[in-house]
Amino acid sequence: MKQLFTLVGLLSMAIIYSACDEETGFKAPDENPSTFSEVAHITIGGETAAEIADFDPKTKQLFVVNNDGESRIDVIDLSDPATMSKTGSISIASYGAGVNSVAVGGDYLAAAIEAETKTDNGKIVVFNLSDLTEVAVINAGALPDMVTFSPDAKYILSANEGEPSDDYKTDPIGSVTVVMVDGFTSTTLDFTSFNSFQAEGFRVSGPDADLAHDIEPEYITVSPDSKTAYVALQENNGMAIIDLETQKITSLVSLGLKNYAANGDQVDPSDEDDKIEFRDVPANIFGVYMPDGIAAFEVGGETYVISANEGDGREYLYDADEATCDANGGDYDEDDGCLAYGDEERLKKLDLLESAFANADDIQEDEAFGRWKAMKTDGDSDSDGLYEKVYTYGARSFSIWDAEGKLVADSGDELEKAVHAAGLYDDGRSDDKGVEPEGVAVGEVNGKMIAFIGLERVDAIAVYDVSVPSSPMFLSILETGDAPEGLVFISAEDSPVDKSLLVVSCEDDGTVWVYSPEVFM
Repeated sequence: MKQLFTLVGLLSMAIIYSACDEETGFKAPDENPSTFSEVAHITIGGETAAEIADFDPKTKQLFVVNNDGESRIDVIDLSDPATMSKTGSISIASYGAGVNSVAVGGDYLAAAIEAETKTDNGKIVVFNLSDLTEVAVINAGALPDMVTFSPDAKYILSANEGEPSDDYKTDPIGSVTVVMVDGFTSTTLDFTSFNSFQAEGFRVSGPDADLAHDIEPEYITVSPDSKTAYVALQENNGMAIIDLETQKITSLVSLGLKNYAANGDQVDPSDEDDKIEFRDVPANIFGVYMPDGIAAFEVGGETYVISANEGDGREYLYDADEATCDANGGDYDEDDGCLAYGDEERLKKLDLLESAFANADDIQEDEAFGRWKAMKTDGDSDSDGLYEKVYTYGARSFSIWDAEGKLVADSGDELEKAVHAAGLYDDGRSDDKGVEPEGVAVGEVNGKMIAFIGLERVDAIAVYDVSVPSSPMFLSILETGDAPEGLVFISAEDSPVDKSLLVVSCEDDGTVWVYSPEVFM
């Protein structure tokens, strides 16, 4: 997956209503965070043309990943969002196969570049923001898929997914590269010292993989004090915590399970019942959070991490004839090719333990829960072929965690019901991961901490007040282009128009959207 948000200008001092920053003289506008609406949008290409973006407040330029055709970083003049325009591009062709992510920090623009062979080590390329010339090329791990700066711009970090080859014959280790901006020296951290965590229940699902090879770092966020990095380990349903001063991974946290039944959270699990119906979930069917985008923020001196609980199954297909596929131990399909490995299965195809699922036949009907995609690798604890529990991908929600990775709050079933109320719910995704929360950005608007959650499969953004982390409050739903991927919050102080802005890049239609709130009258 791609980088999903960038937080620009998160203020270290709380802004109160219509307050004036004594250091800068900036007077914060009296904005209403419930009223974000579209200012304008621009098309910069087709599919994959607008994946990830970041903003430089000094030059008032937006930098957007564009892999439609020749891989490049497009430059957009955002000095007037209502009339934004593309002014140039930075070619990435000489550095590798494609650009996956960009980030702005201090005087620099950083880009994550994957190698021509994705299992080889990639690069982080750094450019001067003043003239967009190359400053440094830094070796990273395999498949650097997301890059970010620490808030103080002293560190650059990349999440190196280390995805296996399509035939699953080569599986590099996942890693995180930490770059000291002063001198551009780097350290790449891997997870080999944590292999014992597999025996302690940390999810490892790849074939014959140890934890270090199975881990695929997805996303990174850094605490507001720039001391701690948090890394989303999506496929492993976990989070790593890194001490940036020592440049060591200090802990791995398993995020646990979402108990739909105990929480009273409903889902619409079927795409074949000709209706949108939110239903109570039977006992022993759980959601596995598996976050994609994460964002760190601070309230009352405490650090929190908000996660978009997308979920992600593994499916590795490659081109091969039937004989070759069979010889390699794959599953051949005339239309799809050779499946080297997959961990998804329809719930109706799992053999359920009757004592755990008394009404298994009813549950497994297509019109009930039978179409819901579940993990075939987990839930049969004694390997007798009968599933005592069913684990589904993602949680159809966002969650807030404390600095140690303990759950503080979860949005439950509110995202999907809010989208349905707005008339945007896609019933065709009910059997998969629903609205698929993918990215998240957090910023301060008129003294309130506001979260924006990208909902990839319904082309929307959910807006929440998370000023009280234990009790997130829903504010609104914003419509976007096709498949919102990257979210950038720009504070009013850093904004070219002295108003808070939200920038959303949409990868399936190549559009970039800008939103702003109204000012209280």
